[in-house]
Amino acid sequence: MAKLSILLPRMKLTTRGHYSVKALLDLSLQRGIGPTSVNAIAQRQNIPAPYLEKLLIEMRRSGLVESVRGAQGGYQLAKSPAQISLGQILEAVGETIEPLPRHQGDIEQAEDWVTFTLWNRLHQKLKEALYGISLEDLYYDTRSWQAAQGEETSFVV
Repeated sequence: MAKLSILLPRMKLTTRGHYSVKALLDLSLQRGIGPTSVNAIAQRQNIPAPYLEKLLIEMRRSGLVESVRGAQGGYQLAKSPAQISLGQILEAVGETIEPLPRHQGDIEQAEDWVTFTLWNRLHQKLKEALYGISLEDLYYDTRSWQAAQGEETSFVV
């Protein structure tokens, strides 16, 4: 009997995706306090401010954050952390999770069809997971990890 061996790639966030999630996690701490400046977020999360500004503009266009002008201005979440999913954050900054570069019409052999079907199903489950994880979930997961590590209130992700 032939042994079926499938290697699953590890998913890793790009710098763009990672910085976006870090920034919104940081903003989730500021809810109720008011807008936070790009420089304050950048400093706390060790993100280059000009790069962060571009990401926040993209997330503002997607309705995830709001910008407030003026001396006390900055950015704040446009929705509650429970209403913002990891998938929405990644989508807002142009990240994709499309592992299938070819189309169904390119399949010639049954083995290719099995592989194609498997990857389609895995891709769908991954999308469901990314859109099922909220910013609030990530916040509490991070806080739990920090508490387990004995860290204080520092929130660098």
